[in-house]
Amino acid sequence: MKALVYHGPGQKAWEDVPDPVIQDPTDAIVKVETTTICGTDLHILKGDVPAVTDGRILGHEGVGVVTEVGPECTKVKVGDRVIISCISKCMACDFCLSGLTSHCRTLGGIGWIFGHLIDGTQAEYVRVPFADNGLIPLPEGITAEQGAMLSDILPTGYEIGVLYGGVKEGDEVAVIGAGPVGLAAIMTAGPLGAAKVIAVDGNEYRLEQALAFGATDTLKAGGADPAGELKKLSRDGLGVDVAIEAVGIPETFALAVDSIRPGGRVANVGVHGKPVTFPIDRDWINNITITTGLVNATTAPDLLEKIKAGEIDPAKFVTHRFTFENILDAYETFANAAGEKALKVIIGTQEA
Repeated sequence: MKALVYHGPGQKAWEDVPDPVIQDPTDAIVKVETTTICGTDLHILKGDVPAVTDGRILGHEGVGVVTEVGPECTKVKVGDRVIISCISKCMACDFCLSGLTSHCRTLGGIGWIFGHLIDGTQAEYVRVPFADNGLIPLPEGITAEQGAMLSDILPTGYEIGVLYGGVKEGDEVAVIGAGPVGLAAIMTAGPLGAAKVIAVDGNEYRLEQALAFGATDTLKAGGADPAGELKKLSRDGLGVDVAIEAVGIPETFALAVDSIRPGGRVANVGVHGKPVTFPIDRDWINNITITTGLVNATTAPDLLEKIKAGEIDPAKFVTHRFTFENILDAYETFANAAGEKALKVIIGTQEA
């Protein structure tokens, strides 16, 4: 088969590799119909994830059709059309049973293994461990493109941003960073009852998209006092109830902390490569909560119901489409997302 293979920092190729085979009795093989590229894949290509070694097939998102199952698979069967969850999980260890599947102990304490510790989904076929737990049936009426957004991007913004942030009826929410993860948080905050969703970004196109995704207000980053501007947009000038950090740099984390009201919550979703500063001398008295996390990808059934009800439409994320043969072009487009006005790129067996 063909696959997108990592060969060290800055090096990748669409090349011939052996077909995957069943290795464990709970495995399944899926023929990939649709996949996409994540910002994490770009981090890997920069050399930021040393656990990813030469020869690894990248990717951890996608939709496909089951072509083979191991003898201990009891739910999935050959012919099923499925969403491939970005998080693998045994559903037997203490962490999985408590809902913390991203730290599955059976898998060594990390549920994100596709395109990381085992071969991933940017390929014609992929082996899926614990397939009964990691494959989600794609319902009738849900497109492959919508399904691919439920592998990772939408659950990440929803779980680690909106749910960890405790967004509830009447809350005012600032989403700092209107890239794909931030837009996922914006899209899912409204259905939980947020009264105001303020998108903060330095890119005009992303701010325009934020309004289409459900933001009620936008704030162009780069001003002298962004925290003060955010507070002015809150109901009483004291700050927002929830700030969702979706960038992953010290400046945006500081803005999130500075913009919340007493009793407010910061939900950090961004992937940070440097330490940040937390002014505990100022904020110990303010009864605030800060959360972090890796997506557990357990909310797909909830999100599917929201799609069916017309509350959200993840197809809005897709701005560019490519065939597998043009996957290198897809990477170029996604790596230059601002210039190309790209949110998510779809790679599949046919260009739409």
